[in-house]
Amino acid sequence: MSQRQVLQVFEQYQKARTQFVQMVAELATRPQNIETLQNAGVMSLLRTLLLDVVPTIQQTAALALGRLANYNDDLAEAVVKCDILPQLVYSLAEQNRFYKKAAAFVLRAVGKHSPQLAQAIVDCGALDTLVICLEDFDPGVKEAAAWALRYIARHNAELSQAVVDAGAVPLLVLCIQEPEIALKRIAASALSDIAKHSPELAQTVVDAGAVAHLAQMILNPDAKLKLSQLVVNAGGVAAVIDCIGSCKGNTRLPGIMMLGYVAAHSENLAMAVIISKGVPQLSVCLSEEPEDHIKAAAAWALGQIGRHTPEHARAVAVTNTLPVLLSLYMSTESSEDLQVKSKKAIKNILQKCTYLPALEPFLYDAPPNILKHVVGQFSKVLFPWIFRYTSAEGGQLSTT
Repeated sequence: MSQRQVLQVFEQYQKARTQFVQMVAELATRPQNIETLQNAGVMSLLRTLLLDVVPTIQQTAALALGRLANYNDDLAEAVVKCDILPQLVYSLAEQNRFYKKAAAFVLRAVGKHSPQLAQAIVDCGALDTLVICLEDFDPGVKEAAAWALRYIARHNAELSQAVVDAGAVPLLVLCIQEPEIALKRIAASALSDIAKHSPELAQTVVDAGAVAHLAQMILNPDAKLKLSQLVVNAGGVAAVIDCIGSCKGNTRLPGIMMLGYVAAHSENLAMAVIISKGVPQLSVCLSEEPEDHIKAAAAWALGQIGRHTPEHARAVAVTNTLPVLLSLYMSTESSEDLQVKSKKAIKNILQKCTYLPALEPFLYDAPPNILKHVVGQFSKVLFPWIFRYTSAEGGQLSTT
């Protein structure tokens, strides 16, 4: 037999392996094939192919395993029982970016189903390797690692603490500063799932400097509403309020801006800021901070909170914020930006405010351009009563 004929045997073997693993990966995308694949012993076959000498076969085998594990917890548990996880983790740090993404996908697919399966990933030493992947030059590898870490952390405080202890939080904060929107989103989601379990974990995220970057991300129209909701769901609003209450000066500014951006999106998000006692803290910033740009940010944030409904406006008004805003607007010592933002905040709040005790001082102190909004609110509250009164008197307006 010639050398060429001998080599052809190996080529046919490689071609057969390639075709097999590609077909299995394709079959795994269809739910009706899953049980048949499992009964045929596909897990043990794919486990062997993870060690193949051909990189594309390794990658496709990992992809197929991820698709199977993603289907249900029984298949995910089968991945664990077949000792596939240690093999994946061992190869994760050594292989190319395509394999890393596929391997991280398997870990994500296994870890998402239950705390027990997520703990199995932690026990096999995957966290350290996933954290290393967050530093990879390829954004796709970072994104895949962030997905896996998120699915591990979201189950409970113990698993979140394990992710924190592995050093993931600072690197996730770096990921939200990357230009890729998909990476930003999943990194923010991972931080959310870490922070949501306890005030201590939320404080860890705040201490890593996440708030300032999340506040900037909310400016992005493609991500702002989702990110705002993530922050609220994770208990991040309370952590931010605590943060701005324990610091002074420019350190407060990102937190103030973040509260304003969160509140701007919807009534529910603004109410979350109110319930977390954000309005009194913003009012303190408005009154105490010596720098006009910080006062202007606080004025803007308060206006975003109070502009939604009468209930929101009243929550702002009862903190005695309106007179302070009026004073800043009328002061010749205020910067132009502070005057503009104070005026806008007053207008936003007044147009919804029906709490008359908060409006009465404006009848005596407000300039005409503000007074017209105050009178308009009095008319909204009083005219329905006057109409009913005059109707009872036969249509005649009584002067008594």
